[in-house]
Amino acid sequence: MIFVILGTQKFQLNRLLTLLDQYIEEEKIQEEVFAQIGYSTYEPKHYSYVRFLDKKDYDQKIMESDIIISHAGVGSILNAKAAKKPIVIFPRLSKYKEHVDDHQLEVAKEFVQKKYVLCCYEHDDLYEILVKSKLEKLESYQPQENLMIELIQNFFNKVDEG
Repeated sequence: MIFVILGTQKFQLNRLLTLLDQYIEEEKIQEEVFAQIGYSTYEPKHYSYVRFLDKKDYDQKIMESDIIISHAGVGSILNAKAAKKPIVIFPRLSKYKEHVDDHQLEVAKEFVQKKYVLCCYEHDDLYEILVKSKLEKLESYQPQENLMIELIQNFFNKVDEG
């Protein structure tokens, strides 16, 4: 199963949801897809979804999944990594009104640099990245306070520079 996580902030990520529907319709994706769509306004036509999950159901979906597709929320990424699940990040972009700025793009780049995740940037082919995620070995994540502090510091250093 592919588990799609869009978080709980009041922003939509309709681009991802419609793309998944398209892939299912084209029979590129044939496995089960389940999405936690949050505040997205698009409602999937070809796969199951809920707006929000409680922690127990969320954790259960992570454990049942073969792959996770997520917005670039740090909590979602760390939960997937802690469960040792392959994760593809689909960052929210401000130009599509998916967030107020592009900090998710910066977060995604930090996790990609550490080889913890694969990322579907705006002009990438999500389907190709999903295929790659089944073949590519990502680095294991060991929860460490110092690593989290380093990721946050790197993010703020780049914000200050740019």
